[in-house]
Amino acid sequence: MKKICFFNSSDFWGGGEKLHLENAIEFRNRGYNIVIAAHPNSELWNKAKKNGFETIGVQINSLSYINIFKLIKLKRQFKLQKIDTLIFTTSQDFKSASIAGYWSNISRIVYLRGLAVPIRNNLINRFCMTRTCTHIIANSEKTKKTILQNFQGILPAERVQTIYHGIHPDLLENKKDEGHYFKKKPNGIILGNAGRLTKQKGQHQLIEVARHLKKEKIKFTLFIAGTGDLFDELAESIKKHDLQDEVVMLGFVENMETFMQKIDLFLLPSSWEGFGFAIVEAMAKSKPVVAFNTTSNPEIISHQKTGLLADFPDSKDFARKTKELIQDDTLRKKMGKAAKQSVIERFILQDRVEEIEKYISDK
Repeated sequence: MKKICFFNSSDFWGGGEKLHLENAIEFRNRGYNIVIAAHPNSELWNKAKKNGFETIGVQINSLSYINIFKLIKLKRQFKLQKIDTLIFTTSQDFKSASIAGYWSNISRIVYLRGLAVPIRNNLINRFCMTRTCTHIIANSEKTKKTILQNFQGILPAERVQTIYHGIHPDLLENKKDEGHYFKKKPNGIILGNAGRLTKQKGQHQLIEVARHLKKEKIKFTLFIAGTGDLFDELAESIKKHDLQDEVVMLGFVENMETFMQKIDLFLLPSSWEGFGFAIVEAMAKSKPVVAFNTTSNPEIISHQKTGLLADFPDSKDFARKTKELIQDDTLRKKMGKAAKQSVIERFILQDRVEEIEKYISDK
């Protein structure tokens, strides 16, 4: 590998984009020549520039793979840059970038799949999965199962490698306490949730959890960090159930590291996760996690050791598990310590990048 292109055309900044940038930085630290292809109006583009990366501006949508002129333009850019390794993560880039890379005779075309949802078995997807992509990496065993689900007999299981995401080891260290952080002074134990405000992420379940906890007269403050389509709906539900003193929506939080450091317990009520990056961020700060026992969550959380897994989608059971950790300070700290150790052993960025490097170099 001489020149690697990290390709992500999303104009949204989320965990996937953050990881994409961190992987690019780590590969550069290992001596590779890196270029980042990103949407010119995206945060990834801005951060790539800020970090001194050479960039390619790309604007891709779900149908760009049928736009021959766009694919030819991508092919020319790859040829001009002398790209020999192409790495992408999004579903839209899976088609367009892989086809353009295939036409460019790029020797390593790597799909880092992060969605634990099945891929439709249609002609274009079969072509990309079996012909254009030379390497397919799943971010969890659950994601691997969903990749293979509709491609039995077409895509051998050994063609898909599971490699977990990693976090920078700096996140293991607590920063100096800067005093009051939240816009509302917490009352009681501090519960935290972070993620896009979508149906998949399940913040509506947190409203039900808060109702159960308040009914039992437990003192707590739940801070929800993130933006998304359900912001207004969630805010209205908080008001409707008279939870304004217990549940606070923070909107976009820039400093997620401090957020995780300040909370006592992290809650993730998602209905599915390819890889719960926020879980690992919380665990790195010695915070136990309560999540539903679904998709990849059991791969990250060791039940009754680093956190608790509730029956999906039972909000009452989720509230019971949360209450158990709220009321047992010793257990909470014990689990938090074990959670951090689990991150050290399994989810450090440099170790996971080394695993990716070895996998795509060996073939």
